[in-house]
Amino acid sequence: MPRTTDVSVLPLAPEQQLAPEQPTAPGPPKRPKRPKRTQRPRSYGGHGWARLVSPAAVVVLWQVVSVTGLVSAQKLPPPTTVWHTAVSLVTTDSPAYGTLQGAMLVSLQRMAIGFTFGAVVAIGLALVAGLSRIGEDAIDPLMQILRTLPLFGLIPVFIVWFGIGELPKVILIALGAAIPLYLNTFAGIRGVDARLAEAGRALGLRRTEMIWHVILPGALPQALTGLRQSLGVAWLALVVAEQVNANAGLGFIISQATQFLRNDVILVALAVYAALGLITDALVRLLERRALAWRLGLLSQ
Repeated sequence: MPRTTDVSVLPLAPEQQLAPEQPTAPGPPKRPKRPKRTQRPRSYGGHGWARLVSPAAVVVLWQVVSVTGLVSAQKLPPPTTVWHTAVSLVTTDSPAYGTLQGAMLVSLQRMAIGFTFGAVVAIGLALVAGLSRIGEDAIDPLMQILRTLPLFGLIPVFIVWFGIGELPKVILIALGAAIPLYLNTFAGIRGVDARLAEAGRALGLRRTEMIWHVILPGALPQALTGLRQSLGVAWLALVVAEQVNANAGLGFIISQATQFLRNDVILVALAVYAALGLITDALVRLLERRALAWRLGLLSQ
């Protein structure tokens, strides 16, 4: 038989005995921690100046090439000559060219009328085609046909139909602006997430409220991309349209300078076209940053 040993339990000393828990007074309630805010990216002013580095480098290279004689100054006048010509066109009312600021105002007026008309028509057609199957079947095939037509090949047809006045120029600009804006806005409407539409229906939104609060904000990023593309095409259409039987405008200056072999005047008009295009593109980029402030891009993180 195994032997068993008795183990006696000794009582604890008074200082080793646990004191009974005393009820503690309730303290002040703890405040819940606030979630950390996602810091918006800061826009540094130096970024705008950094975008001017490459154009300035091209101008310096252009000056060096012209001064060193690698390219004849008759074919490619240096930037200094182009600048003096621009100052002369601004300060002098030439009988052959007029003034540069007067020509610029005429071109801006044509651009504003044609682009506004084309943009309004393009957005309206994109809404009808994007929100309705019947509208898509009626409108989208015609817009796809116009997209495949050579834009500048329509100039002789427009001259026969509308004459040689301002109307064919405005229509050509409007057509050039309408196609990219329609395509991008239509694709943006059809690309809206279906889950957003389901959430809107669950909240009881009517169709007009669904369009205004769900579909249009969802299509806005791609529509703004189309706006930038349409501005670029519209400026190209203006350059071509103003060289067809025009008596004023930047294109008229280019036509006159071609007859007199004045490459410096041609470069001045082209530089004004480029500056106006960059200004309008910068305005759309500013609108895009303000309207799409909720969307953080890759470089913003």
